[in-house]
Amino acid sequence: MEGDHAQLRTAGVDLGGLMTVLGQHLYSTPLVALRELVQNAHDSIVRRRLEDPQPPVAPRIVVSGDIGARTVRVTDTGTGLTDAEIHQYLATVGVGYTRGLRQAGAGSDELIGMFGLGFLSAFVIAERVTVHTTSYQQPGRGWRYQSSNGEQYSLSPAPAREVGTVVELLLRPEHARLAGEDYLARVLGRYCTLLRVPIFIGAAAEPVNPEPPPWRDPDAGNEHPVQARKRQLRFASRFESQFEPICALPVSAPEHDLKGLLWVQDGGTYGNSDNRNLSVFVRGMLLDDDARELLPSWAGFAGGVIESSRLMPTASREDLQRNDAYRSAQHAISEALIVGLAALAREQPEAWRRILARHNEALLGAALGDARLFELLAGEVRIPSSHGELRAGALRRDGAIHVGLGGGGFEDMLFRMLGVPVARGDRYAVLPFLRQWVQRHGGRLIEIGTEQGNRQLFTEQSLPQAELDWLREVLADGEKLVPARFAPAELPLMAVPDREAELKRRLESDEADKRISMTALRLVRGFTAGIDGSAQARLYVNLDNPAIQALLDTARRDPAAAAPAARLLKAIKQLMDSHSEADGQGPRLNGALAAIGDSALRLLPSGPAPVAETQAQDERPTA
Repeated sequence: MEGDHAQLRTAGVDLGGLMTVLGQHLYSTPLVALRELVQNAHDSIVRRRLEDPQPPVAPRIVVSGDIGARTVRVTDTGTGLTDAEIHQYLATVGVGYTRGLRQAGAGSDELIGMFGLGFLSAFVIAERVTVHTTSYQQPGRGWRYQSSNGEQYSLSPAPAREVGTVVELLLRPEHARLAGEDYLARVLGRYCTLLRVPIFIGAAAEPVNPEPPPWRDPDAGNEHPVQARKRQLRFASRFESQFEPICALPVSAPEHDLKGLLWVQDGGTYGNSDNRNLSVFVRGMLLDDDARELLPSWAGFAGGVIESSRLMPTASREDLQRNDAYRSAQHAISEALIVGLAALAREQPEAWRRILARHNEALLGAALGDARLFELLAGEVRIPSSHGELRAGALRRDGAIHVGLGGGGFEDMLFRMLGVPVARGDRYAVLPFLRQWVQRHGGRLIEIGTEQGNRQLFTEQSLPQAELDWLREVLADGEKLVPARFAPAELPLMAVPDREAELKRRLESDEADKRISMTALRLVRGFTAGIDGSAQARLYVNLDNPAIQALLDTARRDPAAAAPAARLLKAIKQLMDSHSEADGQGPRLNGALAAIGDSALRLLPSGPAPVAETQAQDERPTA
């Protein structure tokens, strides 16, 4: 039946629409057009060296600009183009002579172009593009190509010129600044600094890429180490725009075709700082100057420059494809950073001390990223604690390291009385670092405020229910009261916030629903489901304390006689707790001070009658 059979048709192409997408939307910045034109000139010179029996002795690229005329010219001593090559390569989207050479295996390490799209970038910034060219194959003939949009073009014979090509752009008014030669020198000095062909700006006597990078210099192996370091740091300073480099760490991974230089920045970092910056060159041309994801996530203090011919660019040549070569480069860079830091600690102690001073907190987190880094840093990094910043070994007392998940109140008082430093477990990477340190170096880690940590600090005891109820009534403010024995015996009671309960409350709040993905919330709420969050703190009553023993003895005989002493202890607890990190403690502090005075009056053999009932004062602010 007619119409029942599938028909094979050819898809139509809206060439104008395609040119708009490729020419105007493929690239994110107009600067890419300059890079692409220099890249084409470079590949033309490489091609001539491969094909022409008598290539020029001193190949060069000259980029000149005229702001008044809004023109930029890129002149090269490459192969030039015949009229057939202009039609086949220059004026055909997606067809590139360079790609064919690479596929044939010719000059693949130096040829840059891949997609046959780079010439289109000229139409991003130019309202007219003119090309004058003479091919080495027809040195007596010249050609003039001209186009305003890349879709239609004219081609006409022109007087022969020196073999090579001149691409002239009449810039759009909004891009006129690109014609400034100072600007061209600054931009191309960054994009093209690793190209082997010298690139000159206007009539400048020196190219913008005057010397090879340190890893490519044939004389580098003969240098004194001090001179080599100075040259590496000088090179690093050209790329590190925010911070002075402290030291340079070479990258050399021939198996991944990867070479380059990493450095550690002088600017101080915190645990959550991420100042990573990495410039990636592919076959000598800057491809991505913000490839920070190639650096390890823990290296927020590192910068670098690498080059490789295996890393594959996207079509816009502004990013890298996330393929096996990319992942291999990530691994090689991480290895170079770890090995380099270890060598630095051995060979450059002064620089190593500067790194430790600048990046102590970030290095705490870095140590968790690799076992070798941990061994390197375990005895070097400092842990913030109640006694200042100490190395992990100095935190250990009687085989235990104490770590608090929050500060203030009776927790601080307890450890001041014991003379034991308490690590700040609420600071970046401190708690997981100390967990690993204890596993490797022995000892116990007491995490204050967790159920397991509290069991190590407080030996829980039992009391008759009536005494337990009476203590809860006279001492507690909503805490879970727990009779226990703990040191020092001079401390009668201690309120310890339940950090796990706090975590449970935060994760189960409406605010968490707004800030955390549902997938992550389901995972963590599965963990917190087993946490008893009924009490936000535990009040440990020290049965080894003489005052508590006397209080209980008196209460057994005459609860009323014990009440003033109980109120005094409760007021002291409230007074100390008012120094915790909780907000809104002013009224509580005032009430505690009034209760202390009132209780003292009651306990004295004689004196004026109390001015008010203490129970009321507990909850009401006083002057």
